[in-house]
Amino acid sequence: MTGGVRPGKSYPLGATVYPDGVNFSVFSKNGLWVDLLLFEDAFDPRPSRIVSLDPRQHRTYHYWHVFVEGLAPGQVYAYRVAGPYDPSRGHRFDHDKVLLDPYGRGVVVPANYDRKAGNRPGDNCAVAMRSIVAERRGYDWEGDTPLRRPFGRSVVYEMHVGGFTKNPNSGVAPEKRGTYAGLVEKIPYLVDLGITAIELLPVFQFDPWDCPEGLINYWGYAPVSFFAPHRAYSSRKDPLGPLDEFRDMVKALHRAGIEVILDVVFNHTAEGDLKGTTNCFKGLENSLYYILDSDKSSYANYSGTGNTLNANQPIVRRLILDSLHYWVEEMHVDGFRFDLASILSRDEKGRPLENPPILWDIESDPVMAGIKLIAEAWDAAGLYQVGSFIGDSWKEWNGKFRDDVRSFLKGDPGTVSRLAARLLGSPDLFGHEEREPEQSVNFVTCHDGFTLNDLVSYNEKHNEANLEESRDGTNDNFSWNCGVEGPTDDPAIESLRERQIKNFYSITLLALGTPMVLMGDEVRRTQHGNNNAYCQDNELNWFDWDRVEDQEELLRFVSHLIRYRLRRDESFHEHGMTLNQLLKFARVHWHGTRLGVPDWSHDSHSLAFTAFSLKGGFAFHTMLNAYWESLEFELPPLSQELTFSWRRWIDTARPSPGDICEWESAPHVLSHTYHLPARSVAVLFARTRS
Repeated sequence: MTGGVRPGKSYPLGATVYPDGVNFSVFSKNGLWVDLLLFEDAFDPRPSRIVSLDPRQHRTYHYWHVFVEGLAPGQVYAYRVAGPYDPSRGHRFDHDKVLLDPYGRGVVVPANYDRKAGNRPGDNCAVAMRSIVAERRGYDWEGDTPLRRPFGRSVVYEMHVGGFTKNPNSGVAPEKRGTYAGLVEKIPYLVDLGITAIELLPVFQFDPWDCPEGLINYWGYAPVSFFAPHRAYSSRKDPLGPLDEFRDMVKALHRAGIEVILDVVFNHTAEGDLKGTTNCFKGLENSLYYILDSDKSSYANYSGTGNTLNANQPIVRRLILDSLHYWVEEMHVDGFRFDLASILSRDEKGRPLENPPILWDIESDPVMAGIKLIAEAWDAAGLYQVGSFIGDSWKEWNGKFRDDVRSFLKGDPGTVSRLAARLLGSPDLFGHEEREPEQSVNFVTCHDGFTLNDLVSYNEKHNEANLEESRDGTNDNFSWNCGVEGPTDDPAIESLRERQIKNFYSITLLALGTPMVLMGDEVRRTQHGNNNAYCQDNELNWFDWDRVEDQEELLRFVSHLIRYRLRRDESFHEHGMTLNQLLKFARVHWHGTRLGVPDWSHDSHSLAFTAFSLKGGFAFHTMLNAYWESLEFELPPLSQELTFSWRRWIDTARPSPGDICEWESAPHVLSHTYHLPARSVAVLFARTRS
């Protein structure tokens, strides 16, 4: 490794490949000198070459840069930065610590990686992560582009790359289990299920040891890089393998008509608080990358993880936007779900901003035009912005949908009027903005909390396996075990649980908004009552493929419901129509058990409504009974242009295949009333005679 050294240039940031070598550029405002470490092999304990950057030649403004001749893609590198150690001013420079490149497109993790060494005094070179030089633009996309499917024709499936195929019963070859390549093999399952987009839990390189000792961070909300695909999700062993394998996955999903949405974590990093490690940002410019407390010596913690990224600082804004550009332009993803997105609205002192620069940067950026943007519009410090998140293009995870639907089906009082609002796209939250009906992302389960099976099987969380004495995880689950805590052989309770699961799916997939469902809920995946399984990389979290056959009837119900949801939207939606316009022109009539007499009282547990498509070709009559006894619902008469009788599409109280019918063969309902058993949902439809 004897290539010559030239001053290089400050742009682009990161490691950029040229025919005769590589240009390196990194930001450090208060660093006094910078060393570039070059490694002969990914896991060598020591660098084979150290290039010291002279600030007189290799610094322009706050950017340190150098061009090293003869280097090529696959080169392993890292930095060391010397500067003041003065916590009272926010400075935590430590020249002993090996640092990742914030713009590195690949990361290697040595087998003996020691997270704690990043916080102990002394050299951590032998046990530190390193970055990899990548040639970013040589991949053959074969004409692939992001799909840009409208939200109104989308059903989102939240899933985990590793957990989807890691189980030995997945049928995937051992070397591909839990990888991007393994996911590709299961695309036919996703197509059959009918979903149109997968929302992947974090795939940026993260620190799997950022969790209690002895466990593994499974979810991945512990980023160390905003550009590098997580190496453990690649079946390839070569340094640059994860990049191409990720792109192979995206290309294959696009060919199947499935979009790829990434869950991105721009609110904190895995470096933690004062007791945390140093692997990148702390050692480059701690005082700028993080929001610090007023005394500068400790970290503001709006994320609940120990630190908070200073998202509206100009350097961090550029980092975030450059990362998003990279994943759209060079990795072809279709959208992003922003974890704890409300943190991105905080200024450098943690105060909420009326017009946060980074959010407007993303909103107005031409590269992001047409890309799906989804906000988890709250943070761990109590800032809750559902219904008030800025911008014209952001969709929002609707936590109120989750809580209100759970409460209604659980049988809680005072929930009927709130349920009505959730069914109509939550106009109480979003109607004032004159936005599209899909602004509300509707879900009842996600990675954080109970699975759908556990929601109807447990009253209490059971998180002992997390080694925190069940102090972790929320206590507000709005769950109901249907009479027995945990698994049971009682057929009556099992039948009730199955019916409740179908009720949840029916409401989620029929409500106005963008529906999101959780991986494995369609086959009753269980976490045995653990509602915070972030640190369980085992069968507690993995998709159990034996359940596909065992839960064949439920899987059929869900796939049929998704397919007809998408067909229904073609009749009920008009491009460019706002939620308020849709509710005005679609005609929705509310009922109780008696026509035109909805019961909005505190003790009510039932609701019915009739909705007509915009062009008059369809009518749907939906009845929801969360009461513990059967109810008799009056049915509205049909107009002359519609068929002479209602037809039964869904009845969650009926055994399969009567629980959901093909429209073409759905049975007629000849009575003027409909008998709906306890805790069930029914949907009837009628259409024009032609």
